Amino acid sequence: MKSNYLLCYDIRNPRRLASVYKCVKSRGLHIQYSVFICRFTWKELIQIIEELNSIIDCSEDDIRIYPLPADLKPVVMGCGDRIPEGVSVFLS
Repeated sequence: MKSNYLLCYDIRNPRRLASVYKCVKSRGLHIQYSVFICRFTWKELIQIIEELNSIIDCSEDDIRIYPLPADLKPVVMGCGDRIPEGVSVFLS
């Protein structure tokens, strides 16, 4: 069973930043500069944690993965790209 996660990162080195972005971009919806909404099985979650852990420097970088409720209803405020009213985004 898949669950929703908010994946956020702060990577100090530009090369590692590019590698982290590349690792995550095909697995989630890019919603802000360093923030993605992802949908993973437990196995997929463990796999991306291992991949990201092999890329980052734990003494300089920070990655956080927060579980989200299944009935996710986001509130968007301020400037930024919007999902038009009446359009739903489904992550597979």
